[in-house]
Amino acid sequence: MAVRQISIFVENREGKLDLITSSIAKAGVDIRAMSVADTQDFGIFRLIVTDPEKTKEALESSGCFVSITNVVGVSMPDVPGSLANVVSILAKNNINVEYMYAFITVSKKNASVVLRVADNEEAERVLTENGITLLEEKDIVDM
Repeated sequence: MAVRQISIFVENREGKLDLITSSIAKAGVDIRAMSVADTQDFGIFRLIVTDPEKTKEALESSGCFVSITNVVGVSMPDVPGSLANVVSILAKNNINVEYMYAFITVSKKNASVVLRVADNEEAERVLTENGITLLEEKDIVDM
């Protein structure tokens, strides 16, 4: 049930983000979530998109170094404490969150978050057992 995340190694140079976002736009792919982790010389641009394979192909054709990683997508009520509940469930089951970032949603009823953990299947199992709604790639396309 994992969601596929695009990770792009990006040099901190003028025009690199333009190249990346233009390539994705020309491929006709929508970006649903994104995160940038950077240093002075380079960054990692992480994306959740409506078509990971098409995105990877377009970016590689533009000379970008791209990888696809499975992550866990979670949907939760958009109320105080929802994220704390998800993180608490994982912590109680000894599942470390390596990083996370939020989705952009328009429902105003639910919030969505991407979680990178060492064992997606175990995280998905314990979250589901604790009543947490997981997202699938088809959910991302429909957002």
